[in-house]
Amino acid sequence: MGEFTSHMDAALAEARAAGARGEVPVGAVVVAPDGRIVSRAGNRTRELSDPTAHAEVLALRAACLAAGSERLPGHDLYVTLEPCPMCAAAISFARVARLYFGAEDPKSGGVLHGARVFAHPQCHHVPEVYDGIGEGEAAALLKAFFGGRRDGG
Repeated sequence: MGEFTSHMDAALAEARAAGARGEVPVGAVVVAPDGRIVSRAGNRTRELSDPTAHAEVLALRAACLAAGSERLPGHDLYVTLEPCPMCAAAISFARVARLYFGAEDPKSGGVLHGARVFAHPQCHHVPEVYDGIGEGEAAALLKAFFGGRRDGG
């Protein structure tokens, strides 16, 4: 096995772009077993008027399309925020091997908080989960975004 390379910087770039579009700044990238980024996305719920257009779902859709399969064995997903229950379920359905995420989401998370999707016996596939990767920048993006909203920005 080769040396570990984090792709969180690419996910953070997607999060910054989402924030610049007025979306909640969350970004995600899917990495193939050979280490190539095969898809990248940021939140587009407002732009697409679609409550399911979370960064993870969009990145998984694109990666599955590229793979020609609804499953992504051996793939990694990097996302800047703890996935919500919907996204955690999609990650399980896609059979993603490893999930890396930045900031925890005590309010809406579905991995370490709330529904804890991967802990349920009904969950057919549980990825390896690594949290806190790029957490500082991910949390700062979210704090600035929501702080600006509260301040009338």
